[in-house]
Amino acid sequence: MQFASVKSTQHSATRQIILQAAFDEIHARGFQGTSLSKILSSTQVTKGALYHYFPNKLALGYAVVEELIAADIYDQWVAPLIKMEDPILAMKQIIMHAGQEITNEDILYGCPLNNLAQEMTPVDEGFRFRIEGVYKLWQQGIEDAFKSGQKKGFVKNNVNVKYISTMIIATLEGCIGLAKNAQSKKVLYQCGQSLMDYLDSLKA
Repeated sequence: MQFASVKSTQHSATRQIILQAAFDEIHARGFQGTSLSKILSSTQVTKGALYHYFPNKLALGYAVVEELIAADIYDQWVAPLIKMEDPILAMKQIIMHAGQEITNEDILYGCPLNNLAQEMTPVDEGFRFRIEGVYKLWQQGIEDAFKSGQKKGFVKNNVNVKYISTMIIATLEGCIGLAKNAQSKKVLYQCGQSLMDYLDSLKA
């Protein structure tokens, strides 16, 4: 039993290595430009091992969205909202933290989720469905937090939290898109500051 557990852990670790390498490759080159050979080369994983976990490139891409990108969105943008009573303060802190943590590589390549939405939604329904699911997770998390904030007196009651949550995501994605095109953190910070100023206007 102990051997089986270790073996299972090793298999799980191998799968995670493949997923992370695929994420890095997709983020840098897009899904259609991603090379399975490059993934194998960077991980030293055998072709047989890769196909054991992912029968084809499409399945690997779907897993990247469902497991890595969705988890990152939840951990960075949704979970912190759940932990704080005031969603406006929480969202401002999340934005500031994201700005502090962003790297030049992040500016170079942009948002992985939005990149895939732009590239793959028009050409593959499987990607579109999964990407929409991540955006819904994100939007629902913000909506629920702001709805709770209204009940607790932090957010104006006349604010349509469903519409606002969608607008916040669109603004965040637009900010990183503009920064990517300009290759400028300054553009990102200016856009982020404007969003935080808007959030202040929602205070009860």
